[in-house]
Amino acid sequence: MDTFYIWTIGCQMNKADSERLGSALEQLGLRPVDEAKAADVVVLNSCVVRQGAEDKVVGNLWMLNPLKKRQPDRVLALMGCMVGPQTAELEKRFPDVDLFMRPQQFEPLLELVGERKGLDWEGCVGSLAPTHPEVTCYVPIIHGCDLMCTFCIIPYRRGRQVSRPVDEVAHEVELLVNRGVREVTVLGQTVDAYGYDLPDKPDLSLLLTRLDAIPGLERIRFLTSHPSYMDDRIIRAVADLPKVCEQINLPVQAGDDEVLRRMRRPYTRDHYRELVGRIRDTIPGVSLSTDVIVGFPGETEEQYRRTLELVAELRFDKVHCAAYSPRPGTIADRTMPDDVAPEDKQRRLKELDSLQESILRETNAALVGQTVQVLVEGRKRGKWQGRTRTDKLVFFADPDTDPDTDRGSGQGKGQDSGASYPGQLVDVAINQAGPWSLQGTPQPAASRSGQGSNEVKR
Repeated sequence: MDTFYIWTIGCQMNKADSERLGSALEQLGLRPVDEAKAADVVVLNSCVVRQGAEDKVVGNLWMLNPLKKRQPDRVLALMGCMVGPQTAELEKRFPDVDLFMRPQQFEPLLELVGERKGLDWEGCVGSLAPTHPEVTCYVPIIHGCDLMCTFCIIPYRRGRQVSRPVDEVAHEVELLVNRGVREVTVLGQTVDAYGYDLPDKPDLSLLLTRLDAIPGLERIRFLTSHPSYMDDRIIRAVADLPKVCEQINLPVQAGDDEVLRRMRRPYTRDHYRELVGRIRDTIPGVSLSTDVIVGFPGETEEQYRRTLELVAELRFDKVHCAAYSPRPGTIADRTMPDDVAPEDKQRRLKELDSLQESILRETNAALVGQTVQVLVEGRKRGKWQGRTRTDKLVFFADPDTDPDTDRGSGQGKGQDSGASYPGQLVDVAINQAGPWSLQGTPQPAASRSGQGSNEVKR
């Protein structure tokens, strides 16, 4: 048993779980490979928040059956939100799967690998921080959720809220920085509820303050927030701490009070609007993103229009929009008929997406001619890419590269220019803007210290 492959779908927490499991497997002497057919251990990290995600997991499980039959000793594990407390039905449905593991439940696989390799896995595995992280990295700080929104399966799969101690999180971030990470995103299903369950009641603002002091770390982000927990201490931390980016993800889910009530979202449209105003007054230039569900049970056309009006009024920097799909086991699935026609859901989804695209075209067009600071993450399609503090995706070519000739494989003139941008903060003058990304030109090295950028805190 020498190799492993992890396939991941779903939220950032799932990606973090996969990275942490991969770190543990590497500490047991396994190495990652790029294809399931080359792996001795295959893990599918699942998501069931949307029907489309669940369908992809099931399709991949069926496609792996021939591999398992050709090599019965190959370990096939299903992990993540598809796995609940009871697995009998899954075992019957997928008899070729060796292990079913709930989110963050790595022990069954680590124990099996340890047995086959003759190792005491608990003595071999230390920190689960990724062994070979990228420039940016996710760090889970609170697992589970206590809120029980009627549409959401997460509390049933990830359990109650459990926060990690401040010192533990800080130590992991220090380790990641030593491994080359320059930006961390601290994660939780309700990240701004961090610390409420810990004995000394630290909050997210205290944790952000601690992380802000870590040498070598350039940026800090956090998600996903909840309007009920987003308080003034957190808002002030974003405004005041130099490394905390001016970016907040604040899901609204719907713009109508009755729909919010049926969703069990404990705030009103006006409360949400007031909170957004308070955030924008305190944090100049803040980027706000949100989540919206259209077609929730009982949603009328008028109620949907109120959501559309709210998005048009607040002009978010990003909107993650999804059509409602019933999740077995949730309160909505048990008590509310899925009574909005599929064609109406899709029409509403397209209309909302179109509105948001028009907002982003206008917002991003205003950045043309400005210089923004970009943390470079890597290279894609022959250009360097990275993100601004406000999470705008920016592409740029090497200074001596003709952008019209450096496309395709990425092995053009700029690849050999000697520039090594990943992990650097680069000032980029924006000359093109679309709804989803920006294009620009890097400024001379003297300006790359971060001074002069319109996205650096003063």
